[in-house]
Order: sequence, then structure tokens, then C-alpha cells
Amino acid sequence: MFVEHLPDDRGQAHTLEAFTAAMLLVTGLIFATQATAVTPLSASTSNQHVENQAAIAAQDVLATAGDSGALSAALLYHDGDGFVGAGDDGTYASVPNATHPLHAPLREAFGDRQIAFNIDVYFPEDGGNSTGRVSMVDMGSPSDNAATASARVALYGDDRFGASDEYALAENGSASYYAPPVDADRAEVLYTVAEVRITAWQM
Repeated sequence: MFVEHLPDDRGQAHTLEAFTAAMLLVTGLIFATQATAVTPLSASTSNQHVENQAAIAAQDVLATAGDSGALSAALLYHDGDGFVGAGDDGTYASVPNATHPLHAPLREAFGDRQIAFNIDVYFPEDGGNSTGRVSMVDMGSPSDNAATASARVALYGDDRFGASDEYALAENGSASYYAPPVDADRAEVLYTVAEVRITAWQM
């Protein structure tokens, strides 16, 4: 007697259900991954990369200029009214001109990269009981992805800068210089220790 074997409908149904469940699981995982990667509170990989590059460039400027003496020279490049060659407010609005000690390193680090930056100088006042601040370069308000690097510079009473040593700290401090001596009685030994801070961000 010939018996015809009909296909197992239940087996096919189970296979289809398993396949559908797997597809739903994969789709859910993809959706969840994309949803968490694009939240307003999470920084994008691109922004983080730009921030890292700006931080490295700022730190390189400080390290290079510190080793060459250009950083301390830049702090001395001040005539009482402001930094030499700066605007009416005594502050540079971009990379300082070619005579400035930091012109070359700043131009190399930021000039062709569309990176804006500010440079601020902090120094002790009132015998170290408070902190003063003067702006060397001001290119505007930093973005949320700005990076910061800083370095400390010791200034001594006999430090000089310029072709004729015209930019110098007075032996006992100078009323025209933005930073007062930490100790007027010892200004010829250590005048002050300033912190130079660079804040950089993508324009």
C-alpha cells in the first residue's frame, strides 16, 4: 500500500519563527547601538579627535617655547601699556607678528589648521594671597570642545629681552609691568612664577 508523506507544517512554522526572531533581535541591537551613539550628551568621535589634536598642539607650543626661552621672552615683551605690537587693549587678536617670540611656534601649530586660541597669563598678587590674570592673545569665546594646556615659567629680576635688552624686569619690580614681584626684597633673585595657559578650539 502506497502512503504519501506530506510535509511537516509544524516544522516549517518553527523554522520561520526562529528566523523571524533572529531578524528582530539583530534589528533591535542595531537600533539600540545607533540610538546610544547619537545622544545629545555624548561627544562624537570627530569632536574628540579635534579636541585631542588641539590639546597636543597647545602642549607642543608650550614645551618648544619653554625649552628655547621664547616663553619667558614673550612674558617680558611688554612695554607697560600692553604687549608690544598688540591692539589698543594690549592684547593680540591673532597670531602675534613676526617680531614676537611666539610667532613661529604659534603659526606652525595653529596657523594653517583653522584652530582658534587664547593665551592667558596668571601670576601671584598680594604676596601670593591672590591670583592676577592678563590676556596675551584673545581670539574670542572658546567652544564646548576647547582644549587647555598650561606651563609655569619662572621670571628673574635680571631677565632681559630685545636687541638692546629694552624689555626687562626692574631689579625691585616695576609699576608698569603687569605682574608684581612676589617678594620685593628678593626680586633680583626670583621675580615671580607665572602660568601660561593656552585654550584652543576648532573654528
